Amino acid sequence: MFKTQADSQEFLKGFLPNLEETSQDREVVLCVPFTDLSAVSQNLHGSLVQLGAQNVHWEESGAYTGEISGPMLTEIGVRYVIVGHSERRQYFGETNQTVNLRLKAAQKYGLIPILCVGETKQQRDAQETESLIIHQLKSGLVDVNQEKLVIAYEPIWAIGTGDTCETKEANRVIGLIRSQLTNPDVPIQYGGSVKPDNIDQIMAQPEIDGALVGGASLEAASFARIVNYQ
Repeated sequence: MFKTQADSQEFLKGFLPNLEETSQDREVVLCVPFTDLSAVSQNLHGSLVQLGAQNVHWEESGAYTGEISGPMLTEIGVRYVIVGHSERRQYFGETNQTVNLRLKAAQKYGLIPILCVGETKQQRDAQETESLIIHQLKSGLVDVNQEKLVIAYEPIWAIGTGDTCETKEANRVIGLIRSQLTNPDVPIQYGGSVKPDNIDQIMAQPEIDGALVGGASLEAASFARIVNYQ
């Protein structure tokens, strides 16, 4: 929940020029607050950057105050949507069942969902990481098309806490996630304190296809360095 429309325009002015030399095969997605979507969409034409939203409801319309539907997003050029982010699960009662409904709705209306899975510090300390993530995947992915899907592994204990997930451990868990899929080519991202100074090391890992970036994406030069990893 960052940036007004004016802030977003300012961000793009600093960010887009940094992508002029970026390889065309890199996919860059900005998942901005709902009020920023239209303003950002208008400024992305001809750029490498795709537009993403931070959530989607499972119904096309209805008495769901505060929610947003697939057709409302696709109408303004949104292509991706984050589903089941750890903060939605932690603060807003998201369950594996509602995640599954949102994933299916996203695909039904032509959006590519970015499914977030991951464990808390308590769960990791109790050695529940593997079983929890397998459960999140099995219940979340029922009847979901794995050809039109991105998955992000978010170790919740490594987000903004100062604790970092070692890159080899992130790679191991992402390999575990891949082993549970019917389509091994699903892009799987790592998201947990991704910064300009660790992105090269993260992206050198064989199982990691990309990054879901939080705080470090809010500053144009910082996020551009992440996109332009070496």
